[in-house]
Amino acid sequence: MKSVDNNDILSRYLYMNATQAKKESDAGEKTRWLEIVRRQVGSLRFGVVQIVVHDSQVTQIEKTERVRLDKSRANTI
Repeated sequence: MKSVDNNDILSRYLYMNATQAKKESDAGEKTRWLEIVRRQVGSLRFGVVQIVVHDSQVTQIEKTERVRLDKSRANTI
């Protein structure tokens, strides 16, 4: 019969908890930046939303908005 090593059990437990916490953190971070992108896109009429990535991680979200002038409306201003 194999003896039970409490340190081994504790190490496995801590590793499993850390791995699960990392997965939950990554999922929360993904949800966070996706929601920001949704809001930025939803607030645009004309423009660009850029997602900047470093080392496979979203680090920045940029929004550039354009105002388009209709020729018939520009003549009346």
